[in-house]
Amino acid sequence: MLFGEMIKMALSSLGANKLRSALTMLGITIGVFSVISVMTAVGALQYSIENGISFLGSNIFQFAKYPANVSASGDVQEKFRNRHNITYQQALHYYRLMEGQAREICLKSFGYEVKGQAVYNGVKTTPSLLIVGSNKSFLTANAHTLGYGRNLTDEDVELSRRVIVVGKIVEKRLFPHESPIGKVIRVSGHTYTIVGVLAEKGTAFGQSQDDVVLMPITRFFEDYGEAKRTVNIATQAFTQDTYNRTFDRAIGAMRIARGLRPDQPNDFEIYSNDSLKSAFTNVAGYVRVGAFVISLIALVAAGIGIMNIMLVSVTERTKEIGVRKSIVFVRSTFISNTSMRRSGRWAWTKAS
Repeated sequence: MLFGEMIKMALSSLGANKLRSALTMLGITIGVFSVISVMTAVGALQYSIENGISFLGSNIFQFAKYPANVSASGDVQEKFRNRHNITYQQALHYYRLMEGQAREICLKSFGYEVKGQAVYNGVKTTPSLLIVGSNKSFLTANAHTLGYGRNLTDEDVELSRRVIVVGKIVEKRLFPHESPIGKVIRVSGHTYTIVGVLAEKGTAFGQSQDDVVLMPITRFFEDYGEAKRTVNIATQAFTQDTYNRTFDRAIGAMRIARGLRPDQPNDFEIYSNDSLKSAFTNVAGYVRVGAFVISLIALVAAGIGIMNIMLVSVTERTKEIGVRKSIVFVRSTFISNTSMRRSGRWAWTKAS
């Protein structure tokens, strides 16, 4: 009965001070949900990194002029700016040295500065298509899947054919009700015949991976120039067991193709999915610590607010609390004495 009365008094006090009660609940909510929200966001970031960074296929490593986490501009890139580009001739030399030593060797060059816009019968895509020059191994090396049609072939590269494989965004925009296979479109002022369509891959880090136009690397150099471009070389080992052996041979072949002496350091970068994940996971770790500190500050601020509200409430009701405690004490003493008298009378009656 005493506990029930305490609950009733508490509820009546909450009803009498609605604003104060609402502010207290708001402080608790902000403190708890700030921690939950921030840690959930960090967990989602970690998941996105682990899944979105796998843009290379399995058992694959890549040689490039720049590290994967260095942007095309900025102070961080200064130490890589003086490196010579990996030319197409060097890439072909590496390809010949590694022929038969690897399952797939992908040579690719990107036209980041090209205004990639496709046009067909007056319908245009956005000018944000990524134009890539590569060979038949691009799909394997970059974890893409061919939806339908055909892939690029060695003959396409040798003959510099005007053929392209397009991403899903191009198909949906230009050919919503028909097949694009065999259609001739204009891309950045040049005409090409579509021979294949890539399966939808989705987004990674908020950027679509389906706005791509893939063409033979030789045709890419003829149409968009070769002088100031670097070639990335992705190599796939036969199995996971032969990965390390293939990796060691590839470094030697790349040094030979680049014309490096034994005493010279590597003038190219090497990375794989594992190295990329490790680098981005370290960044995510710092983000997690910063997010936790921010959420902790929000929790402490909410706690201070609740403490002040409780202090005001107790100060205002000091007399009331004293009276209530006195009443509870007197009542409990009365009940205790009554119980003792009853138990003593019962014991005396039993003894008689």
